[in-house]
Amino acid sequence: MSQLDQKYNHLEVEKDKYNTWIEKEYFKAGDTSKAPYALVIPPPNVTGKLHLGHAWDTTLQDIIMRYQRLMGKDVLYLPGMDHAGIATQAKVEERLRVDGISKYDLGREKFLEVSWDWKHEYAGHIREQWSKLGLSLDYSRERFTLDEGLNEAVVKVFVDLYNDGLIYRGNRIINWDVEAETAISNIEVIHKEVEGSFYTFNYKVVETGETLQVATTRPETMFGDVVLVVHPDDSRYTHLVGKHAINPANGESLPIITDDYIDIEFGTGVMKCTPAHDPNDFVIGEKYGLEM
Repeated sequence: MSQLDQKYNHLEVEKDKYNTWIEKEYFKAGDTSKAPYALVIPPPNVTGKLHLGHAWDTTLQDIIMRYQRLMGKDVLYLPGMDHAGIATQAKVEERLRVDGISKYDLGREKFLEVSWDWKHEYAGHIREQWSKLGLSLDYSRERFTLDEGLNEAVVKVFVDLYNDGLIYRGNRIINWDVEAETAISNIEVIHKEVEGSFYTFNYKVVETGETLQVATTRPETMFGDVVLVVHPDDSRYTHLVGKHAINPANGESLPIITDDYIDIEFGTGVMKCTPAHDPNDFVIGEKYGLEM
């Protein structure tokens, strides 16, 4: 009778066990004689290796999937990974910077090639971590968010939604990353409050020759101004409504209009409106059909 080890050696016990499961296709779905039960793994980003949160989440999922197999169901636990777009691009650029290389040095095609190399590298790490977790995944159906079939499906959905009148194309304010040179979502923006300054500029009224003072914290957007806005009840400016003022930044003539949005007590009570560069101005721009 052999003596049991006093310490549990998980490495020895688990060695080759997972590979055996995969080789014998224990986790392969497709038995149509059984009731189906499926779960798509929340696809981890290929920006890096898995962390403790992934281990916790997928272990709970795997417990459910294994239980459903024991209940006689045809279980599909579908693996997949997310390309993560800009986040992965940032990681690739960070690695290149270590060697003193930028994406511009490489050019588009070579940079894409390097990015795919990154994807293959970290997809390998992720699969290895999944195997160490013992997840009962059907790798024969593994997906990646840039797979050709998935791309075609996304395009088809948007075309169908458009043709059915459920979505439309319009102008919207976006977050622009000047370094990545692309739009980014709100959740990718880190908000930071900073102390700014109030700048006051003189605008000459064309019809009367008066000087109209306009205060702003965003002088850099003056080149995109399309109108000046005052409150309809502000007696200081009612005589100027419908007239025009010269933008000191570019010499363009700006109509003076009214809107209830204006705070009479804020600044000089006159707001320069830049619909393409401020969410509140955008609302006013859509309301009055202003140029973006």
